[in-house]
Amino acid sequence: MFDDDRREFRVVRNGEEQYSIWPAMRDLPAGWFEAGPKGSKAECLAYIDRSWTDLRPASLRGRL
Repeated sequence: MFDDDRREFRVVRNGEEQYSIWPAMRDLPAGWFEAGPKGSKAECLAYIDRSWTDLRPASLRGRL
């Protein structure tokens, strides 16, 4: 499913502000919500590269 570059994906994020991609036609797993564009795998990953600059979970960033 994730290795098919012809699929449409969407950018998703969880409560810890961690990003991922998810196939656009599938329901989101619990705890994840849309947080960016839909598009090709490459487009979504490029968006994540630009947007997710601090890879630490939000709970850790809040403690520091």
